[in-house]
Amino acid sequence: MTDQTNPVVADGNAQAQAQFTVEKIYVKDVSFEAPNAPAVFNEQGQPQLNMNLNQKVGRLEGDLFEVILGVTLTCTLNDKTVYLAEVEQAGIFGLTGFDDRTLDMMLGTYCPNVLFPYVRQSISDLITNGGFPPFYMQPINFEALYAEGLRRRAEGQQGGSVTVAEGGNA
Repeated sequence: MTDQTNPVVADGNAQAQAQFTVEKIYVKDVSFEAPNAPAVFNEQGQPQLNMNLNQKVGRLEGDLFEVILGVTLTCTLNDKTVYLAEVEQAGIFGLTGFDDRTLDMMLGTYCPNVLFPYVRQSISDLITNGGFPPFYMQPINFEALYAEGLRRRAEGQQGGSVTVAEGGNA
């Protein structure tokens, strides 16, 4: 699967422009635990969901980068863990001809947007296959998260992961 911008021809000469390619998308790590099953299936109450989202970026060689979008979803009910689902969805992306600022923005926003549908499907499948009602991850605004990360960097803080607490059905 390749998504790429093409060079622009101006005055009869091909001028190299910035190019973005998706080289590979794959699951790097996956885990599902239901430590209190089957007893938890009979529990009554309102489950609590806690989602942790993180992203890692590494340069592989030249203009190739590995971007990993990690999601950990923990569901608890009456102070017991119902399930814990973890997925690290990864991709190898080629980014050529971008200035440093745009490269950072592409790695922090565009690449996770490409990976998100895959991680969302994996999390949903894990939970459903575990015998629980489906969990539908809501869309994530990676541009806003990136902007927050830039703000934190400017203030000298670390900002590698985001935790989102949600209510829902187990």
